[in-house]
Amino acid sequence: MISVALLATATSAVTLSAANAEVFRLGHIRDTNHPTHEAALKFKELVEQKSDGEIEIRVYPNSQLGGAKEMFVQLQTGDLEMVYGGINTFAWIDGGEAFEVTSIPFLFRDYDHMKKSLESEVFAPVIEEAEEETGIKIVAFGGDTSPRGLTTADTPVETAEDFKGLKIRTAASPAVLTAMQALGAMPQQIPFSELYMALRTGVVDAQENGAAVVASNSLYEVQNYYIKTDYIRDIDTFFMAMDKWDDLSSDEQALITDAALEAGMFGTEQLNALMADVYEDLGEKMTVIEPDLGSIRDALSGAFDQFEGDKWPNGLIEQISSVQ
Repeated sequence: MISVALLATATSAVTLSAANAEVFRLGHIRDTNHPTHEAALKFKELVEQKSDGEIEIRVYPNSQLGGAKEMFVQLQTGDLEMVYGGINTFAWIDGGEAFEVTSIPFLFRDYDHMKKSLESEVFAPVIEEAEEETGIKIVAFGGDTSPRGLTTADTPVETAEDFKGLKIRTAASPAVLTAMQALGAMPQQIPFSELYMALRTGVVDAQENGAAVVASNSLYEVQNYYIKTDYIRDIDTFFMAMDKWDDLSSDEQALITDAALEAGMFGTEQLNALMADVYEDLGEKMTVIEPDLGSIRDALSGAFDQFEGDKWPNGLIEQISSVQ
């Protein structure tokens, strides 16, 4: 829960700002060394520069204002102006459920495919309905995030066939469980705090986290292969309270959108540099495999039909797949 002290600090920050500047507080969940924070600071710099100081952005990192869901609620209640975070998390609130489609394993070919899909006419009605239902404006999609991969102890997973019989510790997501079961794997639910020992003792053969998590938690000590499935992607997104957005002039809306897109590109560059170093480091400790993702997507064809027309509109998966 958000402490009274933090709210008081945020409020006092507004009152202490320049008298003529309109202050927007922007919260995110990443620490200050993460590319998301660097992008948020770039956004602040660009908005203040483009507005000649008439709009001030105050950035609150590291969940200072709460987790993703808590901050979305604050946008709805008028206690926060902006949030910068993954579009996957928008599915966590009432009215945003359709965005759970962005968490489907192996759906997006890469970051560019995900960004083009979200910005295309395919998603236009989904975005419009979600904005109306939630009272939250999706300002811009911009900022790659570290995709989730796969590590294994003894199995060099190269095709869909190699998933069969694999005991994989996975996230507790219906979409993820559906994918793993369709591939013939045996998904297991194990707390992250117990994962290292579970891998070491063979309780599970494999796990799915991004390369940075594998490196920072020394999972390479108990796993021999890193498979670049990049199977769940996300994209950092600038959200804004709809009433605040509507209060802006068209010129102000344009400059905030432009700044968000530029900051997102900056954050993506920072992430790419970080991940290049991570993969180089892992390459010295593990065998890194580029799998046949086409065979995996073929094996999952139709696996998510049960969610069509329920969690998201009918035909949305096929439309996303066709975006070039």
